[in-house]
Amino acid sequence: MNDAPRFSQRQIIYAVVAVVWIVSPLFLDNYQTDVLNTVGLYAILALSLNVILGYGGMFHMGHAAFYAIGAYTTAILSTQFGVPTMWTMPIAGILAGVFALIVARPIIHLRGDYLLIVTIGMVEIVRIAIINDAVSSAAKFLNKGFMLLGIQDWALCEKIANASTGGPNGIFGVAAPSIFGFEINGIVNTTHYFFLITAFLAATILLFFLLERSRYGRALRYLCSDEIAAEGSGVNTSGYKLSAFVIGAFWAGMAGTLFAGKITFISPTSFTFAESVTLFMIVILGGSGYIPGVILGALLVVGLPEIFQDFQKWRMLVFGIVLVIMMVLRPQGIMPPKPPKYPIHKVDEREVTL
Repeated sequence: MNDAPRFSQRQIIYAVVAVVWIVSPLFLDNYQTDVLNTVGLYAILALSLNVILGYGGMFHMGHAAFYAIGAYTTAILSTQFGVPTMWTMPIAGILAGVFALIVARPIIHLRGDYLLIVTIGMVEIVRIAIINDAVSSAAKFLNKGFMLLGIQDWALCEKIANASTGGPNGIFGVAAPSIFGFEINGIVNTTHYFFLITAFLAATILLFFLLERSRYGRALRYLCSDEIAAEGSGVNTSGYKLSAFVIGAFWAGMAGTLFAGKITFISPTSFTFAESVTLFMIVILGGSGYIPGVILGALLVVGLPEIFQDFQKWRMLVFGIVLVIMMVLRPQGIMPPKPPKYPIHKVDEREVTL
């Protein structure tokens, strides 16, 4: 009997695509490689949104808020506190997750369009707070607290008092990521940054693949299919939905670190409502709840406009029309998830007792 593993046609295609992706910088110039870096970054962000939208079934169009918090956390810690960029990644993720926990807790009971409208307001509030430099006001307030405690002589206190988002001008001079002393500059050498993005994308795919097939992932899918039935079966719907928000925000915050380290400069214009719309389109267009579909959506939404640059000004109009058509004709996306197959165990008639 042949016990060799059998690979499906789809698995072979995925393996070929992965190999082509990894070796592609060998045949591309710096600009084309940088486009792949952008596609990879948006794929990571879309996969984090997919936890909320695809698995949890919650209409969320404020994901750029978590992305912005992660990017600004890295920029502030790097430029004003001298913390290495890669060390800021878990801090950026935690702060984005805490923000999601605080903001999402009061609105987690909302459904459909109502939740969508509230999350749109969320991203605008964060963007306005960045422009008005709310961090500077909070830092000065915190420094006054230190003074009341009599610890204003600490060198760290002065740095905290000067913490700022830079307002509408943004923050310049974010340090490039470095691993074991090897600097990875996304502007000077796009190939080096490509492998950093690819490594993080591979970790993201593996993590969410395991999450999708875990008990937690099955509960989220059950909730997405029928929230009332899931709640009636004993699933803590509010807890699962809130945790999905926190997980997606945490991962988006860490992706913000990659973005800040890539371009070494961030400003509020990088985190507008249009960014959230782009991420939403990637998930819906590619295939909500399916990892390969989300990656395909990132290639189509982010990669194609770079190929057809002459028509780039029509990008939002074209994608808006395509999105409406997809919602009407194929709401499950270009590459939807396959329905789960459960094995059917045959029962021996001799074992059945009356």
